[in-house]
Amino acid sequence: IAQPVLAQAPPPPHKVWDVALSAGIAATSGNADTSQLNAGYDLVYDPLTKNIFKSNALFLRGSTEGDVSAERFLWNLRDEYKLKARAYVFVQNLYLRDKFKSISYLDALTGGIGYKVINTPETKLDVDAGLGGVWEKNTGVGGASLPLKKSGAITAGEKLQQKLTSSATLTQSVTGLWKTNDADDALYTFGVGLAVAMSTRTQLKFEVLDVYKNKPPTPTVKKNDIATVVAIVFKS
Repeated sequence: IAQPVLAQAPPPPHKVWDVALSAGIAATSGNADTSQLNAGYDLVYDPLTKNIFKSNALFLRGSTEGDVSAERFLWNLRDEYKLKARAYVFVQNLYLRDKFKSISYLDALTGGIGYKVINTPETKLDVDAGLGGVWEKNTGVGGASLPLKKSGAITAGEKLQQKLTSSATLTQSVTGLWKTNDADDALYTFGVGLAVAMSTRTQLKFEVLDVYKNKPPTPTVKKNDIATVVAIVFKS
């Protein structure tokens, strides 16, 4: 007797635009100890061609006794072009403004090659490396504007996304940016987060972000700043 064949549910339709907006509260330690508000977004445009466009941003702002005591804005634009199933080239622009570190702005335009070490529905692990240029403007003692610094740049990065359950996802990333005219003047970022679904379109996200600048603009600025972010995420 033939066994009945169980019908399988069709896969969900592909989303050309994948957008997530987040907002919440944060606590930081380092150059400033303060409560903060945060807001950000993650965007992916994937029309199922060889090109994928990605962008993300995060804004942190805090105040102590009515005075602004912390402010950080990180913004990234990135375009990837697939060469093979796992290899791709990319161009990206990273912008950072960080009141913690007296960085008026740091803008790095780079391009390079990446590889998807693991690319399954449950686990995604990417590594990449690139070259380009970086422009950095800082403030000195007393808020005085320092000269613009220009240099070539070398970048490297790693990004992991691990689905723990049907409703929980772990993320982790590390990036490094080195100036070619002063390799000691490097910027490192590290992030680890956990997102748990509350409904089909909302998540609760807990994330720890570490920004390490090896050569701060002045001796009074600490090298390391850690932000702990708790946010509600709304997905399209």
